[in-house]
Amino acid sequence: MKRENRAVIQNRWLRQLAWSGAGLLVLVAGLMVARVFFFAGPYLPAQPIPVSKLLDIHCHTAGIGAGGSGCFISKQMETSWKLRHYLKAFGTSREELEAKGDAHVIRSLSEQLGRSKYLGQAIVLALDGVMDEKGELDRTRTEVYVPNEFVAREVAKTTNLLFGASINPHRNDALELLVWAKANGAKLVKWIPSIMAIDPADERLTPFYRKLIELRLPLLCHAGQERSFTHANDALCDPERLRLPLRLGVTVIVAHIASTGENSGERDMDRLRRLFAVYPNLYSEISSLTQVNKIGYLREALTRPEFQGRLLYGTDFPLINTALVSPYFFPLNLTREQMAQIATIENPWDRDVELKRALGVPQDLFGRARQLLQ
Repeated sequence: MKRENRAVIQNRWLRQLAWSGAGLLVLVAGLMVARVFFFAGPYLPAQPIPVSKLLDIHCHTAGIGAGGSGCFISKQMETSWKLRHYLKAFGTSREELEAKGDAHVIRSLSEQLGRSKYLGQAIVLALDGVMDEKGELDRTRTEVYVPNEFVAREVAKTTNLLFGASINPHRNDALELLVWAKANGAKLVKWIPSIMAIDPADERLTPFYRKLIELRLPLLCHAGQERSFTHANDALCDPERLRLPLRLGVTVIVAHIASTGENSGERDMDRLRRLFAVYPNLYSEISSLTQVNKIGYLREALTRPEFQGRLLYGTDFPLINTALVSPYFFPLNLTREQMAQIATIENPWDRDVELKRALGVPQDLFGRARQLLQ
C-alpha cells in the first residue's frame, strides 16, 4: 500500500473514532502515548503572524426569530441538540435571545472580536433557504434561514464586522438582490448547496454567475460533507459541479478545502485539487480544519502543491469555540508547553490563530483574504 494512501486511511479512521464520546477519549489517550514515539513537529516551520490585523472570511451568526430579525429555524433543528450546542458556542442561549433579540449575537461577536489581538474584521454570513417552484422561500424545506437584510443592518452598526450575503439563485428576484447586496456592502455571496437545493452545475444559473462577475462578488461555496444540519444532499457539494462558474470567470472560494466528503468513489478534496491547475480564479480556505473530526486535512492543505498560494484564512466561528477544537488534539505536532499555552488563550480568534500558526500556517496565508477581497 502506498504511503500516501495509508495516511489517508489512518486519518479517516481517526476522524471516525473522534465522533463518539468514548472514542474521543481513546483517541486523545492514544495520541498522547503515540507522541513518545512519533512526535513529528509542525506541518511546516512556524512563521510570525502578520503585523496587520487579519480578516476572518467565514463567521456565522444565529437567530430564532427574536426581536424582528426575520431569522427562522425548522422544527427539526429546534428540537435538535445542535441548536443548544451552537448557541452555547456563541455565548448565549435561547432564553437570552428571546429577551434581547437575535441582534444580541452580532453585538456579542463584535465585542469579542474587538478584544482580539490579531483579528481586525470578520465577514458575518447570512444564510438563504430553499426556494419553491415560484422562486419564493419554502419554509417547509428550509432548516435555517438568516436574512440578508438582518445581517446587513446589524453589521453596519459595528466597525469590525462585514456583510456576507447569501442568495439562492432560484429566487425570483435573485439578480436584483445581488445588486442590493453589493450596494449594502456585501463582500461575497455564500452558498451551502446541499441544504439550499442548488446545483452549481445547472446552466440556468449562468445569468446569476455573470452578475457575480459584473459586481465583483466572490462565491464562497461549501463543498464536501455537511453535518452541521439535520439533513443534506452532499452530492450537490461535489467540487466538480463548480466547473461552470469557474469557466465563466467567477471567483470561487471553496470552504474547508472540501474536507470529509466523497463523490464517485473519490475524496471531494482530491476532486477539488485537480481544479486548481485549470482555474486561476479558484481559491479555498482553512476554516474548521483544526476540528478533531478533520484531523489530517490541515496538513494536506499546507503541504500539497496544488493549494499553494490559493488558501485563505477563516474560522467557521462559532465552531472554533467548541470542544471540537483543542490544541491537545495535536500532541504529535505541538510540544506540551505549546498546547498548554494555547489552551489558556481566552479570545477564541486569538486561540485559533496561535494554534494554526504553531501547526505551520504560513504568514502569507493569514493575510491573503484581505488582499483578495480588496
